[in-house]
Amino acid sequence: MGNKKTKSRQSSNGSRPRSGAGARKNHVGADAFVRPVARSATGSPNQHLRTYSIPDYRLEHPDFTVRQVTKKDKYGHDHVRFEVEGEFDAPVPPIRDSKYLDKRQAIEIYRWMLLNRKMETALENLYKQGKVVGGVYFGLGQEACSCASAYALDRDDWFAPMIRNQGSMLVRGFGARDIMMQYMAKAGSPTRGRNATAHFGDIEKRNMVSPISMLGDLIPVMAGVALGARLQGRNLAVMTYIGDGGQSTGVTYEGINFASVQNLGLVLIVESNHWAYSTPSQMQYRCQDLAERAIGYGIPGVIVDGTDACQVYDAAHEAVERAHRSEGPTLIEAKMMRMKGHAIHDAAGYVPKAMFEFWRKRDPIARFENYVVREKKWLTPKENQDLIAGVEAEIEAEREIAVNSPMPTPESAEGGVFCENGCHKIKPKYGMPKVKKGTAYKATEAAVHLK
Repeated sequence: MGNKKTKSRQSSNGSRPRSGAGARKNHVGADAFVRPVARSATGSPNQHLRTYSIPDYRLEHPDFTVRQVTKKDKYGHDHVRFEVEGEFDAPVPPIRDSKYLDKRQAIEIYRWMLLNRKMETALENLYKQGKVVGGVYFGLGQEACSCASAYALDRDDWFAPMIRNQGSMLVRGFGARDIMMQYMAKAGSPTRGRNATAHFGDIEKRNMVSPISMLGDLIPVMAGVALGARLQGRNLAVMTYIGDGGQSTGVTYEGINFASVQNLGLVLIVESNHWAYSTPSQMQYRCQDLAERAIGYGIPGVIVDGTDACQVYDAAHEAVERAHRSEGPTLIEAKMMRMKGHAIHDAAGYVPKAMFEFWRKRDPIARFENYVVREKKWLTPKENQDLIAGVEAEIEAEREIAVNSPMPTPESAEGGVFCENGCHKIKPKYGMPKVKKGTAYKATEAAVHLK
């Protein structure tokens, strides 16, 4: 519901504006990785005073206030719902030009985003046809964040998506058939039918760590991946994602803190969706922006528009380059809106319609299509239609393969549960860890410091 006033009892929770309106405007374009020196009243540097900058590269700062209200029905029963106020008619901002993407790269990201969207549409249809085992988790509205961030990684870098980051899996080499067969529990799926959601990975070729349902746990795991690579002589970037709800888990703090102390190349994308399942951001945390939490870890934090592929790519590219230079972690908060509920069974009726309408006008694919076709003229309308038709043909071919592939045989359930003899060799990926002479652990030492 929009600006309509009602006589209702308002909850004490959540009456503050969000998304940095007013408070963040002076940070736009600031240096993401420089802490300005604080000065005393006399103008001399004061090492006991600290100031930090959280750069905000968005071209708009939506200002919404979500309120929880309770109304009684004619029987005296309480009914809780949410109301939202804000400027819903604000014009859609343009795409910010990238500092790094060229024409070819921008078109490639656009194609990955289209592939991501078309694949999820096919999955939704398969679910409605009863061909999907279990639920389906969509990233509608998050395609720019998933695809552009993964595109910024080098071949040797590692990533760990969450269940909605299926676009990043496509960018890193999985086929649409792999993801569709996984949801249908087919024998040809990455887990050979032993799992029906996105819990699969590939540590041999694609450097992908499987999603973990316990939200936040991927962060210390990926910090460990970065540490293991460094012990083997490699400075790699390791990217993973977390939502605004999952970002409040304790293991998230522990993982970021460990990566910060050890100066590991963690690139954490915080997908700030405004809703953690049915809980609005204003009832989740007190800080204005989640990027502010980077200050407590002593690492750079930056805010981007998660529906602008150029902004996402540039922030991720710079974070990846920092990791390669062994300059430590980066926290990137991408603000956007998940345009469906938690899963396909969730109609998201708790979200006020005005909020959905606002973000629907900021569809990341429609915005990027306008950017590459009309603004930059990198694609003619005919070339764009041919590209879309090619993506649709690819998805249809992949869907046919997935649908017609066999289910696993009953007897196959006996194998592959445990690591059996000769299953695979566990060995360092890049070489034996490098250890300086004379640094062996002694029984009298109280601890081993890894840094």
